[in-house]
Amino acid sequence: MRKIAITMTAVLMLLTTACSSGSTKEPADGGQGSTAPDQPVTITIVDKDLTQDDLLIKGIEDGMKAEGKNVKLEVVPVQSGTYSEKLGLLLQSGNIPDLIYFQGGDYQFAITQEILEDLTPYIESSTNVKAAMNPYNQERTKNYPYLVWLSPTSNSVPVVRQDWLDKTASGKELLANPTIDNYYTFLKEVKEKNGAQFAYTTSGTLDELDSTFGQAFGLTSTWMKGADGSYEFGKTTSFEKEKLEFYAKLYKEGLLDPEFLTKKWDTKEKAFYDGQAAVIAGTQGKVIHIYNSKATSQNGASAQITPLPPAKGKAQGYTPIDVSKESRGFAIAKTSKNKEMAFAVLEFLASPKGQMLDKLGVEGEQYQIVDGKIKLTDKAAEWYARFVESTVSFKPDKEFDPSTPYLSEPAVKSLEMMASMSTKDNSFIIPAELASKWDACTALYKEFAANVVTGKKTTADFDQFVEEWNAAGGKELTEYANQIIK
Repeated sequence: MRKIAITMTAVLMLLTTACSSGSTKEPADGGQGSTAPDQPVTITIVDKDLTQDDLLIKGIEDGMKAEGKNVKLEVVPVQSGTYSEKLGLLLQSGNIPDLIYFQGGDYQFAITQEILEDLTPYIESSTNVKAAMNPYNQERTKNYPYLVWLSPTSNSVPVVRQDWLDKTASGKELLANPTIDNYYTFLKEVKEKNGAQFAYTTSGTLDELDSTFGQAFGLTSTWMKGADGSYEFGKTTSFEKEKLEFYAKLYKEGLLDPEFLTKKWDTKEKAFYDGQAAVIAGTQGKVIHIYNSKATSQNGASAQITPLPPAKGKAQGYTPIDVSKESRGFAIAKTSKNKEMAFAVLEFLASPKGQMLDKLGVEGEQYQIVDGKIKLTDKAAEWYARFVESTVSFKPDKEFDPSTPYLSEPAVKSLEMMASMSTKDNSFIIPAELASKWDACTALYKEFAANVVTGKKTTADFDQFVEEWNAAGGKELTEYANQIIK
């Protein structure tokens, strides 16, 4: 299924962080991280993507035992439904696992209830976790030391099929000089030349479009600094007004998927694989690898995808990166009696052997060693990293078979492009007393933006929207932003 042969060198040159093997030097805080080899320490863990019979669980236990840490992982089930809500109910009931995976909803437990451990000393004393962190991970954990998430920044890169790109005259010009006008010309041509129903598809929000076009319209940060030195919310500025006018133009001319507001991630992807849409955006790295694999599997080798650069205008770059905190990740409960061993699980998974297990699966199942090289099996398509998606310190002791690389050429390219064309945002953690106002303002913006793009409103209504945004709590949020942003 994976056709493009690459070496991991390209990935490892992306972010140069050395990784050496070794066990964690654990903080001396009186924990019970060590035990006799015949008496395993039970570590309870909650994670929506783990079950007790998962091969990953046994692999962790066997791998750690081989290194002298006898651990038994016990997966705590969580009720079906919205994970953050159900997890919150679990923790509120007093059932607090040692290791907790959060996907939102962590702030109240870290700050308000103070039941999450400060991971700073654990990370500082680590070898493998520290080595697997990129600069954004490092800054996030410095600002908010309760979650660790060893993953690339979750940001979107637009892609197009190479064979469709080659049919256009504007494609080469776009890659060389991706101005807003050149993007518009390309979107029109790639739709017409390839018989697509629309040029760009997305699911539910404008976020993926913003990743491509936001900075080009001048939206270089969440809070924009004005001529007088004060900050205002970017989405209430003239830059946002101009951007929405452009999106409305794409929608009116049939270049933007007319069903983008109701599209889900699976129907969005299907539209791309089936040739209804010419351009789709996905998270750099592994998601782009999956897009490439499915596109070529369904449409042939010529359908290999090509990552596209962010548009260039007043500025250029993908969506500015929030470094206020990790949006998701693993925490350790203060109530845990085995905090060091809980962190040792993360440390093992960030080690060379742990990353092999987490990323590739079990030898003989998801991959085989053939002629001294790692060859992924068909089962590999169903396996994905649950702990360490980052490739910063991923150094397998064997090369991948050229027919089954860990990351395809387009995936590696997307990582390189994101690393070279990303900027740091000035967003911050919204305090609890302003959270409801932030939610109200966010909902108000999303409704207004959707109405403008779909033609139910126009940018002539923009000033009224700004007034309503300020009245809904935006005024207080702006005042707070000007106090906290330095």
